[in-house]
Amino acid sequence: MKRPYRVVVAKPGLDGHDRGAKIIARALRDEGFEVVYTGLHQTPDQVVQAVVQEDADAIGLSLLSGAHLNLVPRIVELLKNAGRDDVLVIVGGIIPETDIPLLEEAGVARVFTPGSPLPEIGQWLGAALDQREVSLNG
Repeated sequence: MKRPYRVVVAKPGLDGHDRGAKIIARALRDEGFEVVYTGLHQTPDQVVQAVVQEDADAIGLSLLSGAHLNLVPRIVELLKNAGRDDVLVIVGGIIPETDIPLLEEAGVARVFTPGSPLPEIGQWLGAALDQREVSLNG
């Protein structure tokens, strides 16, 4: 990684299971990312507020509730409205294969499903953020 990137890990919606989000947060921290975990039951507005306040480079949304097609596009829209459409959005959780292209069309950079190797997530995110840095500054 070109620098320590800041990532907000969030659990939007009513899903009450955050073990996976905590594992991802710890794995990213161990890879050298600065990680802010927002906790459970976050509204899209709260998620975006955290991204703005923390000046995050990326956001990882963890969803298990099936509300990803409602919550994720709303968060992407709010990021754009806040002038933070430069934030890389990744999603993890129980996401049906048929929904992945819909999330990508909404602005998600990558979807990680259960079983994704933790080092792969951190390596992909670091490389994607490095590439974004070059695009924005070079």
